[in-house]
Amino acid sequence: MTGRIEIGGVARAHGIRGEVVIVTHDPDSETLGRVETIWIGGTERTIEEARDTQRGWLVKLEGIATRTEAETLRGLSVEVDRSALELGDEDILLADLVGLEVRRADGTPWGKVAEIMIGDHQDVLVIHDGEIERLLPIVDQFVTSVDIEAGVVTVDPPEDLPEGRR
Repeated sequence: MTGRIEIGGVARAHGIRGEVVIVTHDPDSETLGRVETIWIGGTERTIEEARDTQRGWLVKLEGIATRTEAETLRGLSVEVDRSALELGDEDILLADLVGLEVRRADGTPWGKVAEIMIGDHQDVLVIHDGEIERLLPIVDQFVTSVDIEAGVVTVDPPEDLPEGRR
């Protein structure tokens, strides 16, 4: 798999010299300290300096010299090249699940992963099965296995999982 992966977003401008605060989806991520290039809102940007803080990464970008310029980036997504993530052989990114078939533990088809909803407390698989939309929390109890090569996510959903119409 290739391409760019969203790792977070620009939370706000910081100071008067054009720095921004970037909050990563994974609070323990060190990616911004290792890469030279990121994409903000789809535009390639070069990092001049990045340092981790308790409230996110303070990042100085080439070509962004004022607070006013930094404010224009607020709320935009931050992406990196997938190759910059230093993934292990067993590592799976949530973005890799989109488009995979979903099956129950007994092999019964249960739809396709349409998207991943990133939450403050819980990430959720959005599963489309015809006109039915299911929202399944991504926890080991419900998502029992993922086989990227086979293109299958195996789930054991709770009996009372609500279903909606798209």
